[in-house]
Amino acid sequence: MSDPLRLRRTAADWAAAGQLIDVVQELKCFERLGSVVEEDLAALGEDAIPSGWRDSTINARLEFGFVDERNSVPMVQCEVSATVDAVCQRCLEAFRLPLEVEAKLLLLGLDETQEGYDEFEVWELTEDTLRPLDIVEELLVMSMPFSAMHSDSTACKALASRVADDEKLTTPFAALREQMTQEQ
Repeated sequence: MSDPLRLRRTAADWAAAGQLIDVVQELKCFERLGSVVEEDLAALGEDAIPSGWRDSTINARLEFGFVDERNSVPMVQCEVSATVDAVCQRCLEAFRLPLEVEAKLLLLGLDETQEGYDEFEVWELTEDTLRPLDIVEELLVMSMPFSAMHSDSTACKALASRVADDEKLTTPFAALREQMTQEQ
């Protein structure tokens, strides 16, 4: 059976079929996203790159349909999530970066507009057909932060060492305060 993510159809065909696509695939199936992650991990030494980073799971759900009663404006609702390996820009160590995206997209041709659908973003189609894989991949690439960092400061070695340094700086004052209270 063919992979619906890789099929090419017009946006109207996807919408008319009311196509629902549930995806559970590995990162290695997404060439562009894989190259973005690989480029980021290249900053690490060869031995620091996490093994199996290409095996991260991508989960997605795409639901195609029309937004109007005349069935002339195709749309897709997307829920996409993944956890990829990235390099923390504070401590320069690898960590697992969760990505989650929810999007409601109007599938419109170049220079095409539709009024009254403010809850939707416009996805401009540069070709007559589209592949759902391209939508999933683009949403994930766009959700990656410019400077990835640990969300938990205790997991970041740079922040942990800074907290230890701060404690060392306050220790002399604590000792001075203790001496002053003893003299009184």
